[in-house]
Amino acid sequence: MAMSGTYVTVVTLKGTAEKHYKRWRNETNRFPDAIGHHIQGVNVHDGDWDSHGHGTIKIWNYTRDGKEEMFKERIEMDDEKMAVTINGLEGHVMEELKVYVTTFQFIPESEEGCVCKVSMVWEKRNEDSPDPIKYMKFVEKMVADMDDHILQDQE
Repeated sequence: MAMSGTYVTVVTLKGTAEKHYKRWRNETNRFPDAIGHHIQGVNVHDGDWDSHGHGTIKIWNYTRDGKEEMFKERIEMDDEKMAVTINGLEGHVMEELKVYVTTFQFIPESEEGCVCKVSMVWEKRNEDSPDPIKYMKFVEKMVADMDDHILQDQE
């Protein structure tokens, strides 16, 4: 097994790139209502909700494979590329990984649809740690499930 790697996938979405980017950039506080089966809470640890500033640190409470987990991350945004990058700081995933950086880039495909290119860069703490494919599948499912909520908001 590799000690580090990059996973990349593309998720086709019916909502616009702008709406999806706005949700991931500015409205993560809406995640528990939108996809509560995945995300139970998002709280600002350092920074504030109003500015949603580059570098804001948030703590996520989520359920993956039936287990409750926690994740502390620092967010970075690239408005030009409509990309949000989360850098793992602490939490369950960081028990297995030294590096966990996931980027969600929303790319317009048509007037009404887009794709989300999800890129995950990772490095394991030790050789015994499993490859983090389970986390990639989790974030891929989150992106896909958020599409239904985005479409409801567009109506």
